[in-house]
Amino acid sequence: MFLVGLTGGIASGKSYVASMLNEKNCKIIDMDKIAREVVEPGRPAWKRILKNFGKDILMLNGEINRTLLGEIIFADENKRRILNRCTHPAIRKAVFFRLLKLFFQGHRFVILETPLLFESGIIASFMHKIIVVYCDPDT
Repeated sequence: MFLVGLTGGIASGKSYVASMLNEKNCKIIDMDKIAREVVEPGRPAWKRILKNFGKDILMLNGEINRTLLGEIIFADENKRRILNRCTHPAIRKAVFFRLLKLFFQGHRFVILETPLLFESGIIASFMHKIIVVYCDPDT
């Protein structure tokens, strides 16, 4: 399977480029979407996060308060590493199964839209090509 990484900074236009590629019938795996799915209430990563950060990070509906958790992990590097250990295995597993499904459906070309392609570690080494989306700050 030919994997293409699609990455870029915040508000650089990654989603816009992904939508253009999707219109050309390219299969897109949105890593941000997967990262949100694996922490839905009751999922294993959600349970690991609660075990490590406590129930104070929950909203009334049981979802994780992403703003509050963000404040915690950006203030403490160790807590960021803990969060990554809670979520990254579930994200990798979900991506693997989506890739496998697409492969068995006959798709030989898949784009992984991910904002932290290089920062996330080993995933970049699996990409055949990488597209970096950039725009100037004024745009």
